[in-house]
Amino acid sequence: MRIMVASDLHGSAYYCEKVLECFKEEKADRLLLLGDLLYHGPRNNLPTGYDPKAVIELLNEAKENLMCVRGNCDAEVDQMVLKFPIMADYCVIPMGEQLIYATHGHIYNENNMPPLKTGDILLHGHTHIPKCVDVNGIKVMNPGSASLPKEDSHHGYMIIDDGHFEWKDFDGNVISVEKL
Repeated sequence: MRIMVASDLHGSAYYCEKVLECFKEEKADRLLLLGDLLYHGPRNNLPTGYDPKAVIELLNEAKENLMCVRGNCDAEVDQMVLKFPIMADYCVIPMGEQLIYATHGHIYNENNMPPLKTGDILLHGHTHIPKCVDVNGIKVMNPGSASLPKEDSHHGYMIIDDGHFEWKDFDGNVISVEKL
């Protein structure tokens, strides 16, 4: 299964449209969103194209392709307007002998690991910084932020396909690759 991963839209219709365009171009089977969908959060500036109502419409139209986890800026009121579940704290995706534990990152991250086995993957957003590090035999990966990248990183997403992980910008340029 080919999965596209994006995180931290923070209400940007502009970048939500880019995510959905890339999802079609990538011919992915599912789009995994790692939280912080509608609200920009009190610590962030307004992202380009901030329009949470438009993001609601765009995501609801794509609901059959979405898997989502709850971010620290997502709330029950957001779930009331979205036609797909967003309130799970995590999801687990089997990948052969490994598991991908996908979460937002504000609770579980490289400094507070969930119970995983050597070789498993912790996939999270929250920091807005793309990353791939090894923590005691567990890969910790972050796709970065679609709308509000930090530390001079790119606006972008990640592709997971058969143990192959690619970080890409919205022009389709491959920024980094990890093969397990």
